[in-house]
Formats: sequence, C-alpha cells, structure tokens
Amino acid sequence: MPNLNLEKLNSLAGFVGAALVDGDSGMALAMVGGGNINLELAAAGNTEVVRAKRRVAESLGLSDTLEDLLITLTTQYHLIRPLESNPLLFLYVVMDRSKANLAMSRHELKAFEKTLDFS
Repeated sequence: MPNLNLEKLNSLAGFVGAALVDGDSGMALAMVGGGNINLELAAAGNTEVVRAKRRVAESLGLSDTLEDLLITLTTQYHLIRPLESNPLLFLYVVMDRSKANLAMSRHELKAFEKTLDFS
C-alpha cells in the first residue's frame, strides 16, 4: 500500500495546504489543509503550468531538469515541485507569505519527497 501521507508538510512555516498531483491527469492523489483554496481545482490548473513550462524548456533546447516553480502572490507563495523519483508527479504547496521561509520550505520539500513510498 503506498504511503502518500502529506501531514508532515503541516510543519512548514506558513503552511496553508498541499497536494500530491498526477501530472498526466491533473488529479490530486493526496491532499492536506487548503483553507479556502480548492486544492483539487488548483491541482488541475497547476498541471497546465507545469506542462507549459516543460514545453517552453523543450522549445528552448534546455537540458536542465525542472526543480521547482514558484508563483508569488501578494499574500501567498505557491510552490510546485516535480518529484525527482517520479517526474510525472508533483507537490503543490501553498504558504502564507508573511510566515513562510521560502528557502527552508524548498529544502524541506526536497527532504519530504524521500518519505513518500509508492510501493
């Protein structure tokens, strides 16, 4: 049985909500929190963001791997991180900008990925 528990992400400074998203279908495989954000809708919409960025990178002939995408809003950070272990999946995390530490959040998301078990 896969372990797709996202509860540990609650410890991120400024955490609002998170989803583990299938980048093919746009479906949220797991969710936690969210407040007034519809994480299912956000998962589907951000799938398009990831696809668009990959198309642009390919068109530019970039050989780099997409590590993460940051969307900065007035009051929130939206961090999108494709998984190193499965690039078809990505973590989508919403943080309160006034409370979040972006550098630490990126570091903690990378470490968190290693706790996910898809077997």
